[in-house]
Amino acid sequence: MRKVKNKQNSISRRLRKRQRIMHRLLTRDTASIKILLLSVIVGCLVGGIGVAFAKTVNYISFLREQLIEARAEDTWQWVLLAFGSSFLMGGIGFFLVKKFAPEASGSGIPEIEGALEELRPVRWWRVLPVKFIGGMMTLSSGMVLGREGPTIQMGGNLGQLVFDLFRVKDKETRHSLLAVGAAAGLTAAFNAPLAGILFIIEEMRAQFRYNLISIKAVFIGVICATIIYRLFNSDQPILNLGQLGQAGTDSLWLFLVLGVLVGAIGYLFNKLIFTVQDAFRAICGQRLILSVTIGALIAGLCGVTVLFFPAMVGSGHMLIPQAALGLISLQSLLLILVVRIFTTVVCFSSGAPGGIFAPMLALGTLIGSAFGTIAHHLFPLYHLPISIFAIAGMGALLAASVRAPLTGIVLVLEMTDNYQIILAMIITCLGATLMAQFLGGKPLYSAILARTLANAETDISKENRQPAS
Repeated sequence: MRKVKNKQNSISRRLRKRQRIMHRLLTRDTASIKILLLSVIVGCLVGGIGVAFAKTVNYISFLREQLIEARAEDTWQWVLLAFGSSFLMGGIGFFLVKKFAPEASGSGIPEIEGALEELRPVRWWRVLPVKFIGGMMTLSSGMVLGREGPTIQMGGNLGQLVFDLFRVKDKETRHSLLAVGAAAGLTAAFNAPLAGILFIIEEMRAQFRYNLISIKAVFIGVICATIIYRLFNSDQPILNLGQLGQAGTDSLWLFLVLGVLVGAIGYLFNKLIFTVQDAFRAICGQRLILSVTIGALIAGLCGVTVLFFPAMVGSGHMLIPQAALGLISLQSLLLILVVRIFTTVVCFSSGAPGGIFAPMLALGTLIGSAFGTIAHHLFPLYHLPISIFAIAGMGALLAASVRAPLTGIVLVLEMTDNYQIILAMIITCLGATLMAQFLGGKPLYSAILARTLANAETDISKENRQPAS
């Protein structure tokens, strides 16, 4: 009887152990399925808001252009209307950010990186409307900004929104949904799904908690965002520069030289951004009226510049094809490059709600086109078109500044549909990244996050030192 009882107890223990294992497996699978389903919702929402944001910016810009063209016969009215409309639109964008959601200033990407590390709060109820309306106003005014930063920040906030609405308590789910929203945001801005995935893995590698569930969630969110984008647009790449041939092996050293040059410029570009950000902070501080007035003046000046020198301002989407296809002379390329570096740094460092990806791609195109023009004259036997250097430079500056070479390579290849020049792209982006690192440069967004956290601590210390009234 004792042997029978012991055997029954042994069987009972094995059954309970199997039940516990099955319970853990079922619970784990349920949690995984829940995250993946929520990722579908986040991806669709981000794709929708990305499409809505882009079309709204284009429509407001069109209305502004139509209004100004109606007064083109009178030069003074033409100029004053251009300045006044951009001044008003920029002022609205800056006021919304400074008054209601300071974390919505700039691109917003460092805020998402901080949120992934649980260093920055995500207040979607105020960031989403402020970033959408404020970004719409500043971008439409003619400022040198891109829509990818706002789309990425809004994407991360939509991830937090879904997390809160479904009352999920798991921190890992929150982390995954924030990453899903950010990746889907870049995808919706550039129609570049693989670049969206790599952006999270590479640019946010210090914050992203890589595991099988989180990366699956990012994949699903990116897929959904891409489908939504293509339903309302097309499946064509956003830049049509024609199909290029491969660069010959004997000419690859030129791309290394280009990469080293772009890396040095990227290092100086980041340093200039930090210097101008410090200048704006020293001048404006926490003063609302002064910040809004200066920001509105910058927008107004950009609005006037559009009338006479459209290549100097704006996101650069129209400039990139002209420069890449060799339609601009070398002297003009260099002049536009110098001016756009200045306008890009000023507009971005002012704290306007807008991104810097697109302006940086335009700067990289100008550098690559200028280098390609010189190389074409010095080494005609290589038979290399200027556009191949333009595309390589486009990705290289992004890689040097953000310190994300894979993202730079894939993003540009997806945007131009020129995968056959991948070897030249790898050499250029690697050279740019190594040069920027050799010079001691810091990744742009990580450095901005560190500066934001340091400035927040300084402001709190100042408030604590003030005597009570």
